[in-house]
Amino acid sequence: QVHLVESGGRLVQAGDSLRLSCIVSGRTVDSLALAWFRQAPGQDREFVAAIWNVNTYYSISVEGRFTISRDNAESALYLQMNNLSVADTAVYYCAARPAGLGPTKYGSNYDDWGQGTQVTVSS
Repeated sequence: QVHLVESGGRLVQAGDSLRLSCIVSGRTVDSLALAWFRQAPGQDREFVAAIWNVNTYYSISVEGRFTISRDNAESALYLQMNNLSVADTAVYYCAARPAGLGPTKYGSNYDDWGQGTQVTVSS
């Protein structure tokens, strides 16, 4: 069983930067395909970014502004978010699935989820 705990979400202003963290336990991060999703009020859960082996994947809406990374020694997944806009306001979740299955942008294909961290961007 993989346990995921997100942190780092808070209220920021448009144009600010923020880094989210997700601490992973139960498996090593390099044995997992890891991803960030987000869900805004009244909207469906949305894929943000994924990392698998040395490969990274981004949604069009965040590419060029967000960077996903992981640290095996810290057993952590990160999401560096730059030039935030009001549209980025959401609860952000990290998700995991075995690395052997590869990455996917479909949340239903991930086995384990964190509890989420709220990011609010004010104009």
